Amino acid sequence: MADRFFIAPYDSNSGLQTDVRPFLIPDEAFSEMKNAYVFRSRVRKRFGSRWLGDNALVSRLRSILVPAGLVVTTPSNVVVGQQFSIGTDVFTVTSIAFPVALLSTSAVTATLSAANQVTFSAISTSVYWYPNLPAMGLLTYEQSSINDEIIIGFDTKYSYLYSGGWERITAETTPGAATWTGSNAEFFWGTTWTGINAADKIFFVTNFNENEPNFIRYYNGTVWDNFRPQLNNTVPIQYINSARVIVPFKNRLVMFNTWEGNTLPGTNYSNRCRYSQIGSPLDALAWRQDLAGRGNAIDCPTTEAITTVEFLKDRLIVSFERSTWELVYTGNQVAPFAWQQINTELGAESTFSVVPFDKVAIAVGNVGIHACNGSNVDRIDNKIPDTVFDIHNANDGIYRVYGIRDYFVEMIYWTFPNTEADSDYPYPNRVLVYSYKSGTWSFNDDSITCFGYFQPTNGVTWDSQTVTWNDSVTWDSGAVQAKFRQVIAGNQQGYTFICDSEVPTNAAVLQITNIITTPITTLTVMQHNLNVGDFIYIQDAVYSDASDGLNDLIFEVIGRIDPDTIEIGPLAPFTGTYLGGGLISRVSKISITTKQYNFYAKQGRNAYISKVDFMVSTTSAGQMQVNFFVSTSAIPLLQESAANGVLLGTGTLDTFAYTLENGTEAPVQFEKNTTRVWHPVYFQADGEVIQLQLVMNDEQMQDVDIRESNFELHAMCITAQPTSNRFQ
Repeated sequence: MADRFFIAPYDSNSGLQTDVRPFLIPDEAFSEMKNAYVFRSRVRKRFGSRWLGDNALVSRLRSILVPAGLVVTTPSNVVVGQQFSIGTDVFTVTSIAFPVALLSTSAVTATLSAANQVTFSAISTSVYWYPNLPAMGLLTYEQSSINDEIIIGFDTKYSYLYSGGWERITAETTPGAATWTGSNAEFFWGTTWTGINAADKIFFVTNFNENEPNFIRYYNGTVWDNFRPQLNNTVPIQYINSARVIVPFKNRLVMFNTWEGNTLPGTNYSNRCRYSQIGSPLDALAWRQDLAGRGNAIDCPTTEAITTVEFLKDRLIVSFERSTWELVYTGNQVAPFAWQQINTELGAESTFSVVPFDKVAIAVGNVGIHACNGSNVDRIDNKIPDTVFDIHNANDGIYRVYGIRDYFVEMIYWTFPNTEADSDYPYPNRVLVYSYKSGTWSFNDDSITCFGYFQPTNGVTWDSQTVTWNDSVTWDSGAVQAKFRQVIAGNQQGYTFICDSEVPTNAAVLQITNIITTPITTLTVMQHNLNVGDFIYIQDAVYSDASDGLNDLIFEVIGRIDPDTIEIGPLAPFTGTYLGGGLISRVSKISITTKQYNFYAKQGRNAYISKVDFMVSTTSAGQMQVNFFVSTSAIPLLQESAANGVLLGTGTLDTFAYTLENGTEAPVQFEKNTTRVWHPVYFQADGEVIQLQLVMNDEQMQDVDIRESNFELHAMCITAQPTSNRFQ
């Protein structure tokens, strides 16, 4: 007689666990968890995303250009992949063999010259230029108004303000102050502190580029200005040229890991804390170490470099490469600070990985993910101990790890480049997800360079283009309300988007520069970071014959030619000529692999599983493939049997209401009104152990309705019975 085993709830014993072999993990745990996560005792599809603004154009870092007649001039060299827009018309640069005609989605034509000038046949409104540079910071500029903070975005060259759309900040008091230099791994650190007057709100920014000709910068809400504090009055005069971290502490502005000297780059004092006087750091004497009561520095007694800092209540925790210290406030105004070591072996490697909590500060180190409580530092990633070693160290990989806390779903997200990344594909391609409420882990496939917070002035309304009627969104959810603190992200093409757990799809945030159809469909997608086997959804592309072309279809990436070119399949139905405007969104492939089950292992018996009932949330069109593996085989038995002409079932798990037995389209009356359903999947699995995998097959991945469906697993009930004695 068969036995039934109920697998639920999914709590602290669940999530991804790789520290032991799959047959030893708890029944509710998973040996693989990709594009899904544990949330409040259930397994849920990964967070989706939507544009930061009403459309892709306003959600991308951009600069407004002032026309001179029908001509606009860009502030720097034009390269392939950059775009211009006039209203909703988009113009794309596909070549710099000057002069060159730009792709145009309208009757208006545009020609680019070698002088970085674009001549349009007509200009009816403002012209925007999209530099196509990676997002390097989405920082909050604190204001006096509660829950109404300004967000400032950065790419490698420019800064931008968001107000219903991104606009480049060009005002400056010194030449070049609103323009930066730096690599695509030199992210921006910013903090708000006081200025000359106590009521001033001054935003101090650094990207830790020791050769930055405009040094550190500050912004007063109107203009940028250079910030190069003077340290003495002797020859040669010494200045602070750059710093890795800037924070206010005990009424002083404090810099860590500084570059100092009379000329660039100067000398790097990687273990130094440099502090200003109490009060305004903009005072000409505020940082003078040769004047009593002004500024000074204190070096930590270690040769390691300071990587990041974070507050823990009223304490300032400073992470070094392989150790953790505290900058202790002494109360003595002559020597206001002292160093105190907290841990001698665990530190942090990634500046932007640190995430604050009330009782701990969590950061990514070189040997683990660490939590500092002010007294000690401990690893918290014991369930996935090898993950930190998958962070790609080459090509500045450790500097690309960027973390943020999502208060709404009680998660931490870290974007990072895994070991698949290389010098040609340097940008992060995975997101590590940690539920700090349940202590569970998972991974997402994505391409995010940085995170930030955003509090929208207006909530999502009925006519939203980013959240549609088809989306499984709770319309009274706080996530769609005005002033709600949203987690936002940016990518390598300068697109910005909201990470929203209530949205089942990903935002279209990769631009298609060009499409070639013969002999195989090839897409030019600058700095795409896509892998073979990924699936993409194409939308908004304009074609010469006014056809839909590739729009609203899902394709598999079957070839990764170079960092700017991919091949897609199956062979796409395509006529006419591509005119631009096309966008790509990732289609998330859920892959969840359970433990290796044998409920009769203690009896020395093999197990036979004939059926598994899944409790899932009801959707309109959702579907999954349930594969099974027997006796540690690496090949799913359904796939192996089908290749041998044997059918062991379809393995299909429907999450929508079943239709009536007579084949009519009307759903079963009882199920169509439920929020959860129990749906069985039948197996013929007999072996030493049986392992289940919930995954989306290629056919399901290319179904648009399934793409737009959510997925939630609440429980499994496994029907099993013992079979042969394995020791016979």
